[in-house]
Amino acid sequence: MLNKMTDSSLQDIIKFLEIAGVLKRTQRTGWVDIGVYQPESVADHTFRTAVFCMLYADIEELDPMKLLRMALIHDLPEAIIGDLMPNQKTAETRKKEENAINQMLSLLPKTQRENYLAVWNEYQAGKTKEAKAVRQIEKIEMALQAKEYERFGSDRRSLERFIETAEEFTVWPELKRILSLVSEENEK
Repeated sequence: MLNKMTDSSLQDIIKFLEIAGVLKRTQRTGWVDIGVYQPESVADHTFRTAVFCMLYADIEELDPMKLLRMALIHDLPEAIIGDLMPNQKTAETRKKEENAINQMLSLLPKTQRENYLAVWNEYQAGKTKEAKAVRQIEKIEMALQAKEYERFGSDRRSLERFIETAEEFTVWPELKRILSLVSEENEK
């Protein structure tokens, strides 16, 4: 309970929130790479991914809190190491990502630190139904963002790789259907 925590522990929580807040100013590298005007931040991506996860979990009768936590936690290390495109990820950057999440979570009380680290590890492993759902949903969110950039004037050819990545990683029929509708919607 917060009322039983020391000022030092509460200051650590504030520090955690300040670090997480860096994501509001961290532009998504893929969009910067292709020259999108005013690209979204990692926090923008995380927000819509979380909203999509909440809705999907409720419709599909999955644990919405678990999906929301995964969506909110999946890119937290980028507040420290920056946003990396998939082709930039290596064993070394994965280790940096792991160190960053541990550094951030070390600021939290033990129970939350352990719970959130377990959720992050579950997402990273990608083996549970929830982790598989969030991994696909965040790719569909990326495709939706690409289509919005196209609608606002970004070059379609430069955006195709984002749609193709979403298509490659989206495997569940109901999510493939949503992704196809995202693509059709913007082609009308």
